Amino acid sequence: MKVLGIGNAIVDVICKVEESFLSENNLTKSTMKLVDEAEFKKLLSNLKIEQTIAGGSVANSIVGLSQLGNSVSFIGKVNNDELGDKYEKSLINEKVKYCYQKKEELIPTGTCLILVTPDSERTMCTFLGIARKISDKDIDESAIKNSELIFLEGYLWDEGEPKNAFDKAISLSTKTAMSLSDQFCVDRHKKSFLDLVKNKLDIIFANEQESLSLIDVKNFDEVISFSKQLRKLIVITRGKKGSIAIQKNEVVECDSKKDLKIVDLTGAGDLFAAGFLHGYVNNLSIKESLKKGTEMSSKIIQKIGARLN
Repeated sequence: MKVLGIGNAIVDVICKVEESFLSENNLTKSTMKLVDEAEFKKLLSNLKIEQTIAGGSVANSIVGLSQLGNSVSFIGKVNNDELGDKYEKSLINEKVKYCYQKKEELIPTGTCLILVTPDSERTMCTFLGIARKISDKDIDESAIKNSELIFLEGYLWDEGEPKNAFDKAISLSTKTAMSLSDQFCVDRHKKSFLDLVKNKLDIIFANEQESLSLIDVKNFDEVISFSKQLRKLIVITRGKKGSIAIQKNEVVECDSKKDLKIVDLTGAGDLFAAGFLHGYVNNLSIKESLKKGTEMSSKIIQKIGARLN
């Protein structure tokens, strides 16, 4: 296998809303909020569903890698319920090997309500369900050992309990990449994330705000200086300012694509990571990898959802 992803196995439920819906429900635009099952159902009760699909940040990246022709697999915890079955089938249909055996659980499969406002920004309300209960026992050792690289998501760390799963996966892997996922994740777990970035990860994906937050600075030049000292591969997306990769003293930049008809920013970071990792595992240059990430993210933001086809 080229890449094994480990992340929250979440069924995405995508709905279009007005700005007023966010303020009426005390939601902060462009962030992810964890909710319980009751709040999830209450929010959904007044909405029209546009699309339902197997999601989760790293799962979206893994599907993107599969669509680019790479052999990939995924570990994420679902219940042996209707949504869990749909989740597994959705990945298998995308030629992703699902390395998790479903079991009967008391907690249902996780779901994420993705609210898309008229400006194409997405705000997420996530009921993690059984996804948050992933443990070291759920990590398939042979799957990790047979993969060139594993890709983790910061969202998964957000729960505390899966730390053992993270540690086991990192200890067994040849090379480890991780996405910082969300500014709220970074703010909540700054000390842990800094330790991972400095001592355990080989490749780190972040957006500009997450990178600034991680080291408590306001100036992006300080992020570049910090990244050079790490001697890792740091990949940062900067919206309209494009993207940048820092490896040792090498700094490579890539412009964003212009004049796009943006419909929905769901999955932009996930598909950028897919494109970049495709380049990386197929020995393309850092510049070519950034271009592939930009191409993938540019395509996905011009349609609803986080699937290219």
